[in-house]
Amino acid sequence: MITNQTALVTGANKGIGYAIARGLGKEGFTVAVGARDEQKRETAIRSLHAEGIEAFGVALDVSSDVSVAAAAEIIERTTGRLDVLVNNAGIAGRTDAGAQIPSTLNLDVLRTVLETNVFGVIRVTNAMLPLLRQADSARIVNISSNMGSLTLQTGPQMAAYAPSKTMVNSITAQYARELEDTSVIVNAVCPGYVATDFTGFASPRSAEQGAVIALRFALAPDDAPRGGFWDDAGPVPW
Repeated sequence: MITNQTALVTGANKGIGYAIARGLGKEGFTVAVGARDEQKRETAIRSLHAEGIEAFGVALDVSSDVSVAAAAEIIERTTGRLDVLVNNAGIAGRTDAGAQIPSTLNLDVLRTVLETNVFGVIRVTNAMLPLLRQADSARIVNISSNMGSLTLQTGPQMAAYAPSKTMVNSITAQYARELEDTSVIVNAVCPGYVATDFTGFASPRSAEQGAVIALRFALAPDDAPRGGFWDDAGPVPW
């Protein structure tokens, strides 16, 4: 059981994010529940507390520099440390009227998706790195999707969402290269097609099952691989 360690999970009020937060809490982490919606954030915290998990809320809009900076200050003030960051917050983007078909791609939809799914990951990671660098064995886990794999090309045509995950995979590798001589290990993972409101609950795979791969890399040993893209079966081809 891990004690006196802190994890931040973005988008942790529901779905895979909540399952990851709960899993880390069960391992002994104090969990910073990052979410925009105050009511949903507080509901998640109450549920975690009911299971004996130490958790506190962090108002966090990953698309806002001000919000992310304030979140880093809250974590430093509350626990004074950060050992694990899970960049889970993400959006699919609108799909109506051919908004994500390449030949009719709505550039406003693309910008909105990239702002959250890519710039948000960079924004949060850079704000939290000063705290993560102080940890003995820090981990960053970026939630990606095999829809971002140039090899697999899975799922429907979503010309905003899928490329955003391709970029998440690439920026993960870039962070891993920068941090290769540090205690901060960075990887991207694919939770699979999971039954959440994100997918319209159209899958038999549970959020808890989707969270397993993220938890594996959040709790990875010091000799774990760096800069990879993984799912339950192993490395995912890019």
